[in-house]
Amino acid sequence: MSETQFTRQDLLRRAVAGSALLSVPGLLAACGGGSKSGAGTTAATTTGGGAKTLPKTITFSNWPLYIDVDEKTKTHPSLVQFQKHYGVKVKYLEDINDNDSFFGKIEGPLSQGQSIGRDIIVLTDSSGLPGRMIELGWLEKLDKSAIPNFKNLQPTLRHPNWDENRDYSLPWQSGMTGIGYDPKLVGGDVTSLKELLTSPKLKGKVTMLTEMADSVGATMLMNGDDPSHVTDATFNKAIDTLKKAVSSGQIRQFTGNDYAPLLAKGDIHACLAWSGDMVQLQADHPGLKWVLPDTGGMIWTDQMLIPKGANAYAASVLMNWYYRPQIAAEVEDYVNYICPVVGADKVLEKSDPAIAKNPLIFPTKAMLANTHQFDSKALNNQKYKKAFQALIAG
Repeated sequence: MSETQFTRQDLLRRAVAGSALLSVPGLLAACGGGSKSGAGTTAATTTGGGAKTLPKTITFSNWPLYIDVDEKTKTHPSLVQFQKHYGVKVKYLEDINDNDSFFGKIEGPLSQGQSIGRDIIVLTDSSGLPGRMIELGWLEKLDKSAIPNFKNLQPTLRHPNWDENRDYSLPWQSGMTGIGYDPKLVGGDVTSLKELLTSPKLKGKVTMLTEMADSVGATMLMNGDDPSHVTDATFNKAIDTLKKAVSSGQIRQFTGNDYAPLLAKGDIHACLAWSGDMVQLQADHPGLKWVLPDTGGMIWTDQMLIPKGANAYAASVLMNWYYRPQIAAEVEDYVNYICPVVGADKVLEKSDPAIAKNPLIFPTKAMLANTHQFDSKALNNQKYKKAFQALIAG
């Protein structure tokens, strides 16, 4: 796919390590300070004890095309409503195009105890970076007294192993990793990863993903191992399983988001695929299917984080806004990934039933129970990273 032909998923997926699709201009221009707390707006009294004051401006960095858009005015209605409600400006920046490259821009200032001029940033848990930032002490804690809508967080997302009590993070959107396939080309349904990796009829027509959490995690599940608690033995077993499939020619290649056009054209018959991509693919190719493997799939989440030196109260108030079901529904109707806010589907049942009933956007409890998060410590294990990179490099 040409780099000039961006889909929403090209920009949103966190697949290409170290190379941003778009430039990140002026990211550090505001490194001298975060949000200024001059004469701002006083918010309602919180359970934290007394009224607190919002700054004039809240700065929010996110991925491109990852929020609701009014195509006529080119504004973000959910933000417009927030600004009107609180009398506060939100400086919304779409300047995160890759986890690693963005982290590379901010680690210098944060390591020196300097603000990066952002109150909220959004990074993916399967990159290992949110957990690493907690360990480094580079994040502010959420002001939970300002987030009463925290109660609306999906129960399955409440206790990630890298931030057990959600002291430092709150989900923005999630996605599942499972099997995407063309039933006509594979001759029926595909329900297991083992079939992808061993079936003779799929030889050379299968792709896996360049994300370690996805390919290794799903393979570990197939092997009967737990990807949330990786050991040398279980990791090596998964790598060996994938090596055999590569050596035999079963796996054609490892891809980022570029499996999508291959699947759409029929160049591949089945692949490890992201749920959000498949929603978009199915719009033009309704015959394509996506399932969680019978042994389980992976789930990743883009996390709202408050970098050190930011206004934690202001960030928390804005996070709370997006945990209103009505507001979350507005975002979801545009973004089409997994909504982390309970109740948003009920809103969409009235405004956009097709979105509300799509299990790739609002998974059933059974589906969510069959998804797993990858061990955050393993994601930052250099030995594992080198072994996986050697595998996908061929």
